[in-house]
Amino acid sequence: MSLVTRNALIALAITIVLAGTVAYAVNYLNRARVAELSTIEDQLSIDTLSLDTQFSLLEAAPCDSAASSTTLTSELADFGTRLSYAESQLGSDDAQVIRLKEQYSLLEIRDYLITNRLAQACGTKPVTVLYFYSNNGNCSDCDKAGYALSYLRNTYPSLRVYSFDYNLDLGALKTLIAVTKVRNILPAFVINGKHSYGFTSLADLEKQFPKGVLATSTPTF
Repeated sequence: MSLVTRNALIALAITIVLAGTVAYAVNYLNRARVAELSTIEDQLSIDTLSLDTQFSLLEAAPCDSAASSTTLTSELADFGTRLSYAESQLGSDDAQVIRLKEQYSLLEIRDYLITNRLAQACGTKPVTVLYFYSNNGNCSDCDKAGYALSYLRNTYPSLRVYSFDYNLDLGALKTLIAVTKVRNILPAFVINGKHSYGFTSLADLEKQFPKGVLATSTPTF
């Protein structure tokens, strides 16, 4: 066997080994990804049932459960974080993501309604933010607005931030949009009933809050 032939065979063998290794790695990663996403979906389903049960308990004794409402809001935020991860892995058009987003939106609407009920029945003064965004590529500032709201929510845990995909085909969400009279100018905010459209900076967003509201919220540093 000539040196050229031997080198060619060695190169071919190396190529085959590398190709096989890459194929195995890709297959392994795909299987791991599917398993991970299935775990996320299962956990989100459990969280949905847990949150829905907590909502029922809060509705049964709203004032007695006022303190638990803050914990519930924190759990709802954690749900949203996991949903965002699933969306980043599967894409916003994935059927699983859309289904989970619908469940999450319904939970958010229920929490918003319960929060308003607590305010009326128990004299609480919550600070609520309804945030509407779009994943259709027609909202260049939505990501920045979302990051800014995440910062405010993490800094002031008493803030109640509810994020909704404006274009989600969900009857309850469409009704919320109609009731709150939110226009299709995104990003859109309803801060304690006051409408605001567009996003420029965190400082400008903070100015949209009623005077003294953030100052009376407990910051976390």
